[in-house]
Amino acid sequence: MNIPRSRLPDTMLLVLVGILVVAGIFVFMSASFGLLLREGREWGSVLFSQFVLGLGGGLVLGFVAYKIPLVLLRKFSVHLFILASIMCLLVFVPGVGFSSGGAARWIHLGGVSIQPSEFLKLALVILLAAWAAARGEEIRSVRYGLLPFLAITTIAGGLLIAEPDTGTFVVLFATACSIFLVAGGRIKHLFYLGLGALVLIGGLALARPYVRARIATFLDPSSDPLGSSYQIRQSLLAIGSGQTTGRGFGQSIQKFQYLPEPIGDSIFAVVGEEFGFMGTFTFVLLFLFLCLRGMIVSLRAPTKFHRLLGVGIVILIVIQAYLHIGAMVGILPLTGVPLPLISHGGTALMFALISLGLLLQISRYRTHANI
Repeated sequence: MNIPRSRLPDTMLLVLVGILVVAGIFVFMSASFGLLLREGREWGSVLFSQFVLGLGGGLVLGFVAYKIPLVLLRKFSVHLFILASIMCLLVFVPGVGFSSGGAARWIHLGGVSIQPSEFLKLALVILLAAWAAARGEEIRSVRYGLLPFLAITTIAGGLLIAEPDTGTFVVLFATACSIFLVAGGRIKHLFYLGLGALVLIGGLALARPYVRARIATFLDPSSDPLGSSYQIRQSLLAIGSGQTTGRGFGQSIQKFQYLPEPIGDSIFAVVGEEFGFMGTFTFVLLFLFLCLRGMIVSLRAPTKFHRLLGVGIVILIVIQAYLHIGAMVGILPLTGVPLPLISHGGTALMFALISLGLLLQISRYRTHANI
């Protein structure tokens, strides 16, 4: 069915995406100088992953996502989810998947390393948007709403927990619940799901020492200053030393020797040290504006599928950003979640740009007609 739409995407949304992408390039380049000094041999491969696979591939595929008919995504949503799930299972296959830091999250494909959980996140959003749009008012029931939703999210969540990737599980669960709520799901059902998630995280804390250590570090950052608390202490030191305006671009001291993962899990601390309160506050505002504008263009879209897909993409990106920022300033537990469009991770950057390409396509629609 033909749906009226503008020839161009929403200008404000496009500008926000452009600013974040360009700012991410500069921040990443500065943060990677520490890696160049510590492990110069790996610097070239990191740049290739970030800028060729992530930025280059992401811009190309993001444009494809901007042009592809969304009706095709809805039609093949189940197929995309099954493919993403199979790719996540491949991380456990010897010779295909490989581990790092005790987690099996990557596969070798075509000579490059790919993190399939990034594909799974987007595939789940597409599937839930298609499913919820088809269910209509039935989503408020237990039989046709809560139980199918629980089944779908359990499959995705189980794959992530098995890797293990607790941080991505939290992001995915929060995004899925947001889609369920906007689609008309009952709040009391979400309350039950939230209690179940807390019980699951409690069980993970008992079964997995690293989860327990992160919770203990959050409750008492001084408990193990040379061990589990080291990252948050160095992060706070870096952010605090930036004061109001920062040391200046490229002038971070912490990234060279003291800050763990300065191009990944701790990159916001580099932002704080080099650009100070003004820089960190700017990034917080940019993601806030992206959230608000993304919600506006999503909720004015013409069909329920368009609206839910847009909302899911916005929540997926923004909640990840604020989990990262919150962890770096000590108001949330460390989860290892990267900062979207900024942190190292070619696959993460690529799928973030693909997601934003879909969101920009949704922004071209201008009607509220129920179709």
